[in-house]
Amino acid sequence: MKLHRERLREGIWFFLMAGPALLGFLFLVLGPMLYSFYLSFTSYNVVDPPRWVGAENYLYLIQDDPAFWPSVKVTLIYAGVQIPLSLMIALGIALLLNNQVKALGAFRTIFYLPSLLPATASVVIWIWIFHPNYGLLNELLSKFGIAGPAWLNSTTWALPALIIMTLWSFGGAMIVFLAGLQGVPRGLYEAASIDGANAWHRFRHVTIPILSPVIFFNLVMGVIGAMKVFDQAYVFGAAMDKVPGGPARATLFYVLHLFQTAFNYFHMGLASAMAWMLFAVIALLTWLNFRLGRKWVHH
Repeated sequence: MKLHRERLREGIWFFLMAGPALLGFLFLVLGPMLYSFYLSFTSYNVVDPPRWVGAENYLYLIQDDPAFWPSVKVTLIYAGVQIPLSLMIALGIALLLNNQVKALGAFRTIFYLPSLLPATASVVIWIWIFHPNYGLLNELLSKFGIAGPAWLNSTTWALPALIIMTLWSFGGAMIVFLAGLQGVPRGLYEAASIDGANAWHRFRHVTIPILSPVIFFNLVMGVIGAMKVFDQAYVFGAAMDKVPGGPARATLFYVLHLFQTAFNYFHMGLASAMAWMLFAVIALLTWLNFRLGRKWVHH
């Protein structure tokens, strides 16, 4: 009887503690997700009641939406360039800071600070650098007799400029890499050196295998983040007095197109279908990362 009362008391305390979180998840996360899944099969413009259209939204996006595939292309190019570069930069800085650097805490803070800046402030800073007329970069290039490109007004250079904008926010990945590097046993490096391994061999055969779970984590998070880029492109377009996604859809990321579909044109059913397609792609890419990770991640 006493054991039954204790278990009952523990159950009551569990529901008292976990209840708010469970209710929040049910009504603020799971409920809206299921409703958006239903909306993805309807025609809904906020004003009129949802009208069931089946898979018409998905077929329209794949076959008839003129901006769908350009937005997919921009997002994939961004991900294919930004993710490897950000990982290499973050790992490189972490390797430098791991070499018994004086004032390590100060350098770590300096490199991490850009990650704390809001996207709005970050984009404004970089617009001052990349502005085609009074930007600092073109002003510097002119000192050497080089005519800089139009950058943010160019269909060729706008996306590379946005990639560079996002590269300096590598602080989070750098901190994770640095923590992983500080967990590598020094004895392994010493043993490898005794066996004649040079710096490259020690990095390839000691550092990378031990650091592979950390690399995998940053890779997965980087892929998810790259698929959801929105703030930088939106603020960039607004700050340059252009329609976000310009010039000529050169920076029209998938999530930005989703936002415009939902809140510029109020095609909520279509936007819901886009959201679920994005969810499916991110889930598939994450699954592929875990499958492929079995071949190179050393646990």
